Amino acid sequence: MSSTSVAITNLTSVAVLVFILGFLGALIKSDVRIPEQVYQMISIFLLFGIGLKGGHAIKGTSFTSFALPALATLALGIVIPFVAYQTLKLVRKINDLDRGAIAAHYGSTSLVTFTAALLFLENSGIKVEGFATALLTIMEIPGIVVGIYLGSRHRDKSVQWGKTFTEVITGKTILLLVGGLLIGAITSDAGFMKVAPFFIDLQSGFLALFLLHLGYLAGSNWGEIKKVGAMVGVFALIFPIFAGTLGVVVGDLIGLSIGGATILGVLCASASYIAAPAAVSIGLPEANAPLALMSSIGVTFPFNLLIGIPLYLEIARKLSGL
Repeated sequence: MSSTSVAITNLTSVAVLVFILGFLGALIKSDVRIPEQVYQMISIFLLFGIGLKGGHAIKGTSFTSFALPALATLALGIVIPFVAYQTLKLVRKINDLDRGAIAAHYGSTSLVTFTAALLFLENSGIKVEGFATALLTIMEIPGIVVGIYLGSRHRDKSVQWGKTFTEVITGKTILLLVGGLLIGAITSDAGFMKVAPFFIDLQSGFLALFLLHLGYLAGSNWGEIKKVGAMVGVFALIFPIFAGTLGVVVGDLIGLSIGGATILGVLCASASYIAAPAAVSIGLPEANAPLALMSSIGVTFPFNLLIGIPLYLEIARKLSGL
């Protein structure tokens, strides 16, 4: 499939079109958002389902084949928020606290972007290593911690690290992903197949509803980006390309497949809007939370959904052909 066909396929996918529908709905003041309790239920479904699927797939993976990707992912989770923070110094209208908060969001990962990329690759017939979900979990924590540390160095008050770590580790993102991974790895094939029709087969439908809600949030809070000027928006578009390309290059160097390198690129390029906001609210309570959230969900998320995922796949293909 050519790069043009890949891009068209992604742009016309239900996931992308539903996000656009939610965004447009917010702009015309139509309340198409998902009720909060339903939204929470869907997020739990996706978190546990992705973990369960990854845990089942990781059964046949040897430690030696997983060790290097895990270490590389951990290193990227430390480097990316640091580079994001330094890059944000070019945006003079925001302070160091806000730079740290934004860096924490970009150092962490987006479950929905990851899920959309997995489904996109699956529909394109491209295989991904079974431990991909474990890489998502590994990158979730260091980015948040580094971002909060960088933002907190320039204030008098110290960070409540104990409370921050507790929020990150015991929050539903990590707990459900890790729990799903362990359950998927431990349960028998028969046990997995009994729940697969619900947790695995229905993921695309639940993801569409989730994206409708995210599109609405992006459209209804679009003004946050405008308040600090265009530079934050430029960062939210350019930085994912840099981080995603870095992830794909690293994935290729450590021997991941085209699908695996693409997923590592997607993880590096994505920005959190579930785990990071909760942790930042404790670690950097004075930061402009809406700015960091709208940068990730209002600009970077739709960019990755529309353009980023097929772009990282094309980069992975080019590298594999060298």
